[in-house]
Amino acid sequence: MDESKYIQLLEAHGVKPTANRILVARTLATTTQPLSLAELERRIVTIDKSNVFRALTLFREHHLVHAIEGSVDGTRYELCHSDNEDFDEDQHPHFICEVCQQTYCLDGVALPEIALPPGFIGHHVNLIVKGICPHCKH
Repeated sequence: MDESKYIQLLEAHGVKPTANRILVARTLATTTQPLSLAELERRIVTIDKSNVFRALTLFREHHLVHAIEGSVDGTRYELCHSDNEDFDEDQHPHFICEVCQQTYCLDGVALPEIALPPGFIGHHVNLIVKGICPHCKH
């Protein structure tokens, strides 16, 4: 993806495309698995760690990243494939391997419908499945 695509992605989510934000989005887009803050900081050595954190916080507010909580090393982040800055259109479950601790996206696996009691308003679903991944089952 060239830089103009990242600019379009950020703008589609109502985020001003600064050089740092483009770099964080590009780094997230070029990975096959969600990354922790520490992993992002190790991959992006050209900007201050606090700028990486601020970009992620802003991305979360604008539904540009999914925050996957529940892994051993804290929250992991992945780019949303949604074009909506108000709602995550592409929510999906995640799998955490209990052996290698890797987090996998389960794209294409539907989230179950959750009927909330009267008066509750849901905004986000975070479904984690834990077990053993195909690489560790041997």
